[in-house]
Amino acid sequence: MMPLAALLKTAIRPALDYALPPRCPGCGVIVGEDFAFCLACWSGMDFLGEPCCARCGVPFAHDMGEGAECAACLTVPPPWDSARAVLAYGDVARTVALRLKYGRRIGMARLIARQMVRHVGAGEALIVPVPLHRWRLWQRGFNQSAMIADHLGGLTGWQVEKLALKRVKRTAPLRGMNPKQRAKMVRGAFALAQDHPFAGRRILLIDDIHTSGATAAACARALKAGGAGEVRLLCWARVLPDAPD
Repeated sequence: MMPLAALLKTAIRPALDYALPPRCPGCGVIVGEDFAFCLACWSGMDFLGEPCCARCGVPFAHDMGEGAECAACLTVPPPWDSARAVLAYGDVARTVALRLKYGRRIGMARLIARQMVRHVGAGEALIVPVPLHRWRLWQRGFNQSAMIADHLGGLTGWQVEKLALKRVKRTAPLRGMNPKQRAKMVRGAFALAQDHPFAGRRILLIDDIHTSGATAAACARALKAGGAGEVRLLCWARVLPDAPD
């Protein structure tokens, strides 16, 4: 017998769909189901995956072989062990991120987590979101990376740790800064709680947008200094190196 809650949901769904029809997260047109993109938005999304740099995830034009890294990573290896993103940063990726971050459309966190699942990698990991400073958290009311991490934990069954990595330095918004300025701004911005659970663990570090990587790099360094055995970075979207400013 169907549970009462499921029965009620089934009974009222047609009325809800009529009053509040599902809409495309990218442009807002009516679509067939929740969290589904319309054809125009879907066609304009640049999904990332193999072949790519094993270290930073930047796309390769051709398969370079297992474990191949790009020239930038070979020259200056980033502090994380791997980085992946669902999408190249573009109009739809930006709209979804901004609607979550500033528009308080918290359902976008679930959508992002569902798209991230295929990039979590092999082997169970401890899920850790990039933290906000307490004043920024107070102003915004929520941490979008933590919300994504919670949904991803529910989808994978992996543990989510939201308190052991802390942002201890309040920084100015990084928008408009060049990579060196961003790196300087976040230097020393993150620290671990005294009873952190990272020693020897594989960490899945969650953020929404990967721009220069300065914030994620600062987090990864703190995690590695705290004994983390491996740090994987996973984001909703990333700005590719050859993208326009």
